[in-house]
Amino acid sequence: MNIKPLDEKELLILEMISEAADPIGSWQIVNRLADEHIETSSATIGRILNKLENLGYLQKEKYRGRVITEKGLRAIILNKQLKNMEFYQSNLNKYIDPKLLEDFLAVLEARRTVERGTARLAAQRVTENELDAMEEILQLQENSYREDKPITFHDLEFHKAIARASRNPILELMYYQLAIMGQQSQTFEYIRKKINSAYMVSHRRIFDALRRRDADEAEAAMLAHIDSLVEDVNKYWKTCLNATGLKEVRSEG
Repeated sequence: MNIKPLDEKELLILEMISEAADPIGSWQIVNRLADEHIETSSATIGRILNKLENLGYLQKEKYRGRVITEKGLRAIILNKQLKNMEFYQSNLNKYIDPKLLEDFLAVLEARRTVERGTARLAAQRVTENELDAMEEILQLQENSYREDKPITFHDLEFHKAIARASRNPILELMYYQLAIMGQQSQTFEYIRKKINSAYMVSHRRIFDALRRRDADEAEAAMLAHIDSLVEDVNKYWKTCLNATGLKEVRSEG
């Protein structure tokens, strides 16, 4: 299926039509855009609608307006993915900045200390309801991963759930502070995609240990998980060094 890139206004209009319960016409779009403080003439909207229809993204229903096609729905998904890729590309220098990666590794080092404790305590104190909630989070994360959708939110929710289940308010607070300080999950998600790193196995291992109430295994699984994150960051950094000729600023022993 040949999908063309769209500009921001074209994508906005396509999304607007996809969300409409009934066929929508140019004047309705003009009014809705005005509600968003976007001033556009009916003639301009008409040209955009004709373009989207010619691309096969819209279909006209006589005297009623236009509805989105299956190809149009696919165009929305692919264009959003393209824009995410452009965002990552435009911020590439930030992602490979030595100071940022130093900070990132420092946060992972702190997380290693804190989360081994939350995992051990959670294995001893987690409730069935909390396990059910964690299972749901993992299922949502795995579904998003399979559909190539962002998984940052689910990643944070899973680790927060473990921290809460530890019943230790100090450790929980420390994890929250670390998450705010610099976990940079979106950056990390980008890194793991760049090096084709598997994402879901370590979370499942942690969860299975919690479900068995195995504190030793829960701690070991969490340590292995954090260590794999450090390994991925270092692997990505070495890839950047090879690509750019930058000097290495930190080595992990």
